Amino acid sequence: MYQHLRKALFALDPERSHHLSMDAIGAAERLGLMSLFSKPVPDDPVELMGLTLPNPVGLAAGLDKNAQAFNGLGALGFGFVEVGTVTPRPQPGNPHPRLFRLPEAEAIINRMGFNNEGVDYLLERVKRRRYSGVLGINVGKNFDTPVEDAADDYCICMEKVYAHADYITANVSSPNTQGLRDLQFGDSLSQLLNALKEKQAQLAAEHDRYVPLAVKIAPDMDDDAIAQVAKTLQEHEIDGVIATNTTIDKSSVENMEHGAEQGGLSGRPLTARSTEVIRKLSSALDGKLPIIGVGGIFDGESAAEKIRAGATAVQIYSGFIYRGPEVIREAAAGIAELHKARVMERAK
Repeated sequence: MYQHLRKALFALDPERSHHLSMDAIGAAERLGLMSLFSKPVPDDPVELMGLTLPNPVGLAAGLDKNAQAFNGLGALGFGFVEVGTVTPRPQPGNPHPRLFRLPEAEAIINRMGFNNEGVDYLLERVKRRRYSGVLGINVGKNFDTPVEDAADDYCICMEKVYAHADYITANVSSPNTQGLRDLQFGDSLSQLLNALKEKQAQLAAEHDRYVPLAVKIAPDMDDDAIAQVAKTLQEHEIDGVIATNTTIDKSSVENMEHGAEQGGLSGRPLTARSTEVIRKLSSALDGKLPIIGVGGIFDGESAAEKIRAGATAVQIYSGFIYRGPEVIREAAAGIAELHKARVMERAK
């Protein structure tokens, strides 16, 4: 069914089809029609950052920036759903056009620029939560907030969403907000994480509830940078890391239509690189904190490969755009088979 629907959606401007899809998913959930689109997903509970996921396949941030369709998206079988990235104040994002499909590569390039309606709008939507699964909220800084003041924006968002989030992600790796990726390195990362952990401790005391904090990193790091980030995350006792965001390396698609567009590349071209970053990050972390693997997951094998590389759970974005709800079931089944094989191996 989705392949026929995709033809119609792909005939439209990418951003317009995105908004139509989110509206349709939201409406279908409110009308109780999601069972028409979802398929059974294997029950495969995993522990992640102190949370129990019914299965380890989540929706990555970026698809539902304003929490407009998360109830419906959750009903499709995702083990967890992450909304955002949200900023303290509403902002329009970068000029249009800013979203491009590359069907030949099953890829997407975006330079959205954290377009969103602001944290207060998202919060009102999250308060209408019917989704019973794990909900993550991804936070960032406004484009006009100086990088040296970025921690203020992250802390504002954390304070507002804390009571309604199951976990919070600090996005420091989007390539579409000037200077944002500088926050991943050295003293900038350390200072930001220090501020976020202080805010987390304060909010945990106020709410008598500990909400885990994850950090989302980029794939465009060399080995030394990966090792340094891993060390800093451990030093500040961050609860988890999401690897990876989109890549600025478009060498694999540069000869395709839209392949030279500015922005971050996601989809199949990112599969190998994100898995390699996960593998190196896992080695550097030595099991000290869990990894959520993202990047080019289109089926059960690519999902399982992220787990083999060291991830505890995975998230899907472009694979969902290209393959629809079926990819959720396939990814979950692939990981469940891997888990069963590991149990049998240990039993020998």
